[in-house]
Amino acid sequence: MNDAPVQCRNAADQLIEAMHAKGTCACVGIDPVLERILIEGGSALARISAFCLGVIDAVHEHVPAVKIQSACFERLGADGFSLMHECMAAAAEAGLIVLHDAKRGDIGISAEHYAAATFDTAGAHWITASPWLGRETLEPYASRGGVFVLVRTSNPGSDDLQTQRLADGRTVADAAADMVHEFGADYRGEHGRSAVGAVVGATRPEEAAALRQRMPAAILLVPGIGAQGGTLESCAALCGDDGCGALFPASRSVLYPDAVEGQAWHVAVADAAKVMADTAGTVAGLR
Repeated sequence: MNDAPVQCRNAADQLIEAMHAKGTCACVGIDPVLERILIEGGSALARISAFCLGVIDAVHEHVPAVKIQSACFERLGADGFSLMHECMAAAAEAGLIVLHDAKRGDIGISAEHYAAATFDTAGAHWITASPWLGRETLEPYASRGGVFVLVRTSNPGSDDLQTQRLADGRTVADAAADMVHEFGADYRGEHGRSAVGAVVGATRPEEAAALRQRMPAAILLVPGIGAQGGTLESCAALCGDDGCGALFPASRSVLYPDAVEGQAWHVAVADAAKVMADTAGTVAGLR
């Protein structure tokens, strides 16, 4: 077990400095799908392990962060859980900021356990979490590292709840954004941004821009670029004047790029990550 201490530095400062060091706000999502992995021989776990560690090695020079999709590892049982921790450790060792995409959302001692598992045991820097149970479910994460709060997600079904109107005229997403802003004020770092960020999908850029106005100090995790149809250019304003107001993850478009004749898969992954990083860095004004 990794008995790493609770982080002392503000998670937003760590992420911003990593963005500046790499000159980009791109992030690679590690979502291993066995059927799409171009590695033959060995057990399923061995192939997924070789793939994930190979991806980290291929992208670490180009991006500041990786987003580890917990579900892809948890479905493999105890061995998968161990592999997830191994990947997090490898990413951190490579100098990457590690996002644990677990979408937690419990309260009280349960939230404390989840937070300890992510930050103290696994050594991640950020986690994704649901705000449905209120700000008390977010505090254990913000006190240990960084938390990206689900505010306006990129999936079509998000309209079922997130666009519903409250009595005061705000949508549920608006209320979540206001909570992120108010709660996050106590977790701002030296660079002026908060360790309480928000997940806002790239597939609805106009809504994302309006939500950005409600959360001026938050770093936005903006999924939906690439395979889901969102574009970096349409979300450029989310980056803010400092260029560090948004982090754009790409998974499928980087992990499983179109085959290039004569190239090994990890070379194609590195090339795809570089293109994403170059474009994101230019759009954000970090290059």
